Amino acid sequence: MNIGHLRDGKLVALVLVVALATLLVLTQLAPTRSAFTAQITNSTDSAGTATNFTCTGAVGVDKTNATFAYKLGEPSGSTSAADWSGAGVNGTYQGAMTATTPSPNACPRDTGTSYVLDGSSSFVSTPTSYKNPTTFSEEVWFKTAVAGGLLIGFGSNQVSSSGQHDRQIYLNTTGQLVFGTYSSAVHVVTTPKTYNDNTWHHVVATMSSDTGMRLYADGTLVASNSSYTAPENASGYWRIGYDTISGWPGTASNYYFTGSMRYAAIYGTVLTQTQVTNHYAAGR
Repeated sequence: MNIGHLRDGKLVALVLVVALATLLVLTQLAPTRSAFTAQITNSTDSAGTATNFTCTGAVGVDKTNATFAYKLGEPSGSTSAADWSGAGVNGTYQGAMTATTPSPNACPRDTGTSYVLDGSSSFVSTPTSYKNPTTFSEEVWFKTAVAGGLLIGFGSNQVSSSGQHDRQIYLNTTGQLVFGTYSSAVHVVTTPKTYNDNTWHHVVATMSSDTGMRLYADGTLVASNSSYTAPENASGYWRIGYDTISGWPGTASNYYFTGSMRYAAIYGTVLTQTQVTNHYAAGR
C-alpha cells in the first residue's frame, strides 16, 4: 500500500468536506440572495400635485365657466372676497368677517382658512347684477350645527332682503338641504338626509332646460326633478349666507346661515356627475 497516496486522498476528501460545509453555511446565511440586484427610480412622482388633489386644482379645471369662484380664505376683518376664476367678480363681506382654521378643515390639502358666519350679520354680496341666468350650477362647502339658513341664492337686491328670490339652496328646520326655484309656483327638491351634524359637507345644485333640477350632496346625486326646467325670469345678484327665503317649504325664522363655509362658486354651465365627484373628492 502506498501511504502517500492514501494521505493525499484523505487530504482531498477533507478539503471537499470543508468546502461543502462552507457552502451550506453561506446558503443558510443568505437564503434569499439572488443572482442579480435591481433598483427602481421614479423621478416624476406627482401624486401630491395631481390636478384633483386639492380643491383649488379641481375647481380650477372648471373655473373657465365660473361666474365667480371664492375660496373664502381671507383673514379676519377682510372686506373683499377675492374672485380667483379670472372674471374679476370680487364679493363683499357683510357684517362680521371672522376666519378660522378648524381641524379637520374642508379641503385639508389647500392652505388657508374658512369663513365663519355668525348667523346674524355675516354674508357675502356679489357686485354684479345678472339677467335671468337659466343654466347654472351653485357650489359650496359648509359646516353647521343649526337647522336653517340660506347657503346660496339669487335675489333682486344686492344687500337688503330681496323681493324676488329663487335659485336658492337652504337648510330647512329639520336640517335637510333644499334646492328651490320659482316658475309660476314654488318648486323644490329636498335631500332625504340631514346635514346639520357639525361636519363638513359639499353641496351642488344645477339647473338647465335640458336637465331640470339636480341636487348633489357629498358627491352624490340625492334629489332631482327633470320637469322643472326654468327658474323665475328675473334679474338679480347671487348671495352667499343670507337672503330672504320667506315662503319656501320648511324655512326657519332666521334666514342667516350659522356655521362655516369654504370654496363657494357659481358656474354658467351644468356641472356633470364627474365634475361634482372630482370637486368633492378633492375636499376630503
